[in-house]
Amino acid sequence: MQQLKLNQRQQEILDFISKNKSANNSEIGAFLGNEITRFTVLRDLELLLNQGLIKKEGEGRSVRYLFAGSEINAFFDPESYFRKGPDERTVKTAFNSGIIDALPQLFSSKEVANMEKINAQYRQRIDKMDDASIKKEIERLTIELSWKSSQIEGNTYTLVDTEILIKERLEAEGHSKDEAIMILNHKNAIDYIFRHKDEFKKIDLHNVEKVHELLTVGLGVKKAVRDGSVRIIGTRYAPMSGRAKIVKFLNLVIGKINALADPFSRSLALVLMISYLQPFEDGNKRTARILGNAAFLANNVCPISYRSANEADYKKATILFYEQNSARFFKKLFMGQFKFAVDNYF
Repeated sequence: MQQLKLNQRQQEILDFISKNKSANNSEIGAFLGNEITRFTVLRDLELLLNQGLIKKEGEGRSVRYLFAGSEINAFFDPESYFRKGPDERTVKTAFNSGIIDALPQLFSSKEVANMEKINAQYRQRIDKMDDASIKKEIERLTIELSWKSSQIEGNTYTLVDTEILIKERLEAEGHSKDEAIMILNHKNAIDYIFRHKDEFKKIDLHNVEKVHELLTVGLGVKKAVRDGSVRIIGTRYAPMSGRAKIVKFLNLVIGKINALADPFSRSLALVLMISYLQPFEDGNKRTARILGNAAFLANNVCPISYRSANEADYKKATILFYEQNSARFFKKLFMGQFKFAVDNYF
């Protein structure tokens, strides 16, 4: 996945504008120092404007540059960010409830329009397909999503092993029983959201708990929203604990997601926020991915398999959201996987 790259100076300009809310040419120039020419500053600002990272207000000498959007769209270069270890990074270590109100800013209107245009191809194709062909494609997507979602969680089954397991119920040699259960649970959860599409037009706590239960049955994971604490490998972010508190915020998140104007925002918000809140003792990211697809299916949008997603990128993008509440990196991955799905399924 190709990512936007900023050089060190451009990143410093962006950070300066973000920290100070706004800045003019003179303030930015003074911050950078005399060795940086005015022409260079203007060129960097033009690049940041074109990328939608900042916006401009005023004219002539009154021009000021403002950070575009909230922290949910803040720019971080993942390569630079993860050069530092989890104990070296300056991070948000606790759940930030303020990010809930920023969810409507996940996608710009231009991004939504582009995804609607891409999805129109899926709708046109599926409307012309017979039931047997649709069933075959659903089976293919189910196998590939079950494999990839499990792989992201450390499952070592290959795609071929996964196909044999799902189609023939034959477990691969040299793998644990739990790995087979995880994959078959994915199949059952995916089957469920395909059969009950209309139930996910509006998400509720029952939907979330049902999908989680299907994904974790037989794996020694408690079904209910957790009461105790959980910790996450590779980050100092610590999700909140206490069942009553978690349920309260989970319902707040669900309400905000249901109010979002388009299915793309609802799907991405589910993937991010269920992962961020971590309402269960295990299986949260699996639940988030399946719920994101359920929101798509409920609105006749092509589901995502994540087949071509790089697991390291996925994990880094998730941690970046945990630690900085920036969805930009994950959003790029999500949009790329959506286009991949439309191009490769149905």
